[in-house]
This record gives sequence, structure tokens and C-alpha cells, in this order.
Amino acid sequence: MPWKRPGDADSGRDRQSNNVNFGMNGFNLGKYFNGAKTSFFLILLAVFAVWFISGFYTVKESDRGVVLRFGKFVRIVEPGLNWKPTFIDKVYNVNITAVQSFTSTGLMLTQDENVVKVEMNVQFRISDAKKYLFSVTNPQESLKQASDSALRFVVGHTTMDDVLTKGRQKVKQDTWEELQNIINPYDMGLTIVDVNMLPARAPDQVKDAFDDAIAAQEDEQRYIREAEAYAREVRPKAVGRVQRLNEEAEAYRQKVVLAAEGEVARFKAILPEYNNAPTLTKKRIYLETMEEIYSKNNKVILDVPNGGNSMIYLPIDKMINNESATANKK
Repeated sequence: MPWKRPGDADSGRDRQSNNVNFGMNGFNLGKYFNGAKTSFFLILLAVFAVWFISGFYTVKESDRGVVLRFGKFVRIVEPGLNWKPTFIDKVYNVNITAVQSFTSTGLMLTQDENVVKVEMNVQFRISDAKKYLFSVTNPQESLKQASDSALRFVVGHTTMDDVLTKGRQKVKQDTWEELQNIINPYDMGLTIVDVNMLPARAPDQVKDAFDDAIAAQEDEQRYIREAEAYAREVRPKAVGRVQRLNEEAEAYRQKVVLAAEGEVARFKAILPEYNNAPTLTKKRIYLETMEEIYSKNNKVILDVPNGGNSMIYLPIDKMINNESATANKK
């Protein structure tokens, strides 16, 4: 194409064509910007909807929700459907109704310097969700260490016999109290539900000897129970016998007293007769006395007077029987 100057006619037409093209390009760019704004708004709206929906969460009936806002405690959430601003609040669900447990065990030295293997089962639950999460770093591990410390302290102040047999209930109670005293200052949000002492045993190296010792202690307790049962059986009989003997003694005493009083009265009645006829009264008393004596004996042997060597035997029992038979015939 030949070169044209700016003043030529064709140059004006070119400028007009360029202005029309520029106007059309501007119109297309405006539409582009308007479409981009709409798309950005829709994307932003969709992101907000997703963010809002993601904030809904549910806390179970057995749990409590601990809400943190930028890492700082805000509140405790009750069970049910709740909402939180995602990326701002964070919720930790903590079960406060479930009973958890662990077992503390180990070889421990007793007060009388014996080594026993002791096992203790500790049951606990979370009573305060906030304190459980933030009071100590690891509450369950801290509780386990405190349980081991309390158990060793109590076993160290208890004899082997008490740990193995008769004192296990006291060891359990003392351990529970000591454990509670240890964890109270830490305020861990945990509550001790129960402490169970499992059967203690000796180390495997001396297990047989300990088994013999335990068997001997059980035999001792069995013998004691049998002796107590025998005592409960014999004691009432002995008490009854003592009471019967006391009653018989009292009756005998009254009988003797009454007999003595009767003799005194009889003597007082005979005294005037004796004063009137002493010889006759003496003889009569003698005969009555001898009659009473002979009536109590079945056999009587009489020495022959005047130095004779013969002796007279009187079978009084037969004589009495003969007299009774004769009386019956009549």
C-alpha cells in the first residue's frame, strides 16, 4: 500500500474505523468485569454457606462440650445440637458418665520387711470436663501414678499378714483415703468411684513357701471359728448347769435351815419333859436315835458282851421285808 500523509482522505476513514473498534473492545471488557464480579460473589456465598453449615455439631447425652475460642476457654456446652464458628471455636467432647478403670500393680515392701506382689483396680469418672482438660497435662496418667504412690505408702505401713489375709479391707480403705488426699490439691476433675484390692501374692521365687504360710493362717482362722462355735454351744449348757447347781444349793440350804429350826423347836418342846423326868427322857431320846440310825442300815453287826469272840449279824433288810410280806398277807 502506498504511503499516505495524515491529511489525506483515507486517513480520516482509518481513524473512524479505529474509534469504532475501540468502543466495541471497551464494551466487551465491561461485560467481562461484571461477569467476574458475579462469579466471585457466588463463590464467596458458596464458601460462606459451607463454612456456616460446617459449624453445626452434636454433643451426646453422656458428654459435655468444652468450647475454646482461639485457644481460650469460653463455655461448657450441654448435650444437643449446637453451632460454632469454624476455625474460630474448637469443641472437645468429654464423656462425664462413663466409669473408667485401670490396674496398679507391683512388688512392694511391707512394714515387716517382706516383699509381696499387690494389685489394685481403681475405678473413676470425669466430674468436671474443664478441669479434666486443662488442670494437668495427662489426668489419667497422673491418677495412675498417684494410685501407685498411695498403694505403696499404705502397704509400707502394713504387715504382710494384713496385706495377704485379714487386713485387706483396711488396706483398701486406707489406700482410697490416701489417694483422695493426693489428688485433691491437683483438682483434676476426676472422682474416684471405687477401689478394689485384688488378692495379693508372693513373688514367684517364694510362692510355695507363701502358699504354705497362707494355708497355715487359714487353718488358724478355721480352728478359731470352730472353737468359737464350740464355745457358743457349750457355754449355754454350762450356764444352765451352774444355775441348776445354784438352785439345788439354795434348796439344800433352805432344807437344812428348816430342819435345824425344826430340831430347835422339838428340843424346846422336849426340854420341859426332860426337866420333869431326865432319865426317862434320855432313854427315849436314845431309843429314837438308834431307831433312826438302824432304819438307814440294812446290816447290823453286834459285838457279844462279856469278852466273847462271837459276833451277832442282824439282817435287818430281810427282817423288814419279812415284816412287809406278813403285813401284806394279813
